[in-house]
Amino acid sequence: MLKYILSRLSQTMIVMVLVTLSVFIMLNVLPGDPALYMLEKQADDATIARVRELWGLNRPLYVQYLSFVGKALHGDLGNSYFQRSPITSMINQSLRVTAVLSMLSLLMSLTIGLIIGSSAAVFRGSWLDRTLMLFSTIGISAPLFWVAVLLQIVLGLHLRWLPISGQSGPGWMVMPVICLSLYYGASSSRLIRTNMIEALTQDYVRTARSKGLGEFVIVFKHVLKNAGISIITLTGMQLRSLLSGTMVLEIAFSLRGLGKLMYDAIVARDIPLIQGCVLYMAIVYVLINLTVDILYGALDPRVRLV
Repeated sequence: MLKYILSRLSQTMIVMVLVTLSVFIMLNVLPGDPALYMLEKQADDATIARVRELWGLNRPLYVQYLSFVGKALHGDLGNSYFQRSPITSMINQSLRVTAVLSMLSLLMSLTIGLIIGSSAAVFRGSWLDRTLMLFSTIGISAPLFWVAVLLQIVLGLHLRWLPISGQSGPGWMVMPVICLSLYYGASSSRLIRTNMIEALTQDYVRTARSKGLGEFVIVFKHVLKNAGISIITLTGMQLRSLLSGTMVLEIAFSLRGLGKLMYDAIVARDIPLIQGCVLYMAIVYVLINLTVDILYGALDPRVRLV
């Protein structure tokens, strides 16, 4: 097991280096001078040269990259070009919003997926199965931004139950969590249903039924336990995709999360802030993949041999 973990850790380090290098190259080959963006293209050449020297933009690209990586290893991602604030503190504040939103949405979506998927699998082929799968198809097909606007109109404007946007009023996170939970709960229910149907046809299920065990005990004690790897896969997939999903909703609901911070940085071409946001998101992605791989190895020893 230790050898398996060390192998995954080494792969993780290689991925992180490639991610930082790719992002740095892509940002620096794009047209446009960040110094001109900071000065709003109204300064003379001497002022632009001083700004480029102040921010180290006149150094060779490999020197800038090595400086970025060296400081990042010490937790220093520099300062934002436009907000003049430490990037690490800006990202940490925004990450708290995204993390809370993602975790609440993940818990609700998995609960919805388990209830709908298990019910549809147990009663497969019935009217309940067809109805639940119809609603799950609608939930997957509905775009997140469309559901967000619909909830804002109904719950915010007409009923006035919840704030339309921002983080000031009580219940500001309810509508974003509902949007994400419905979408990812619908997608997870179909995967759980497929795995549950396959598991229900196994020999150990027939043996349990022949012993007189109830359907509830068979499903939630035996079938779900043996479908653990697929559920872990689903959890990892949803955690990764929630980062992109929260970006859309953070913009729609004007939330000060990591997605909104990165969107504003891209619009302003704030290169250090973009690099910091991408680095944080890459770390989250890699840690999720690493955790899923380790859990795979713990649950199924055959995975360690691959």
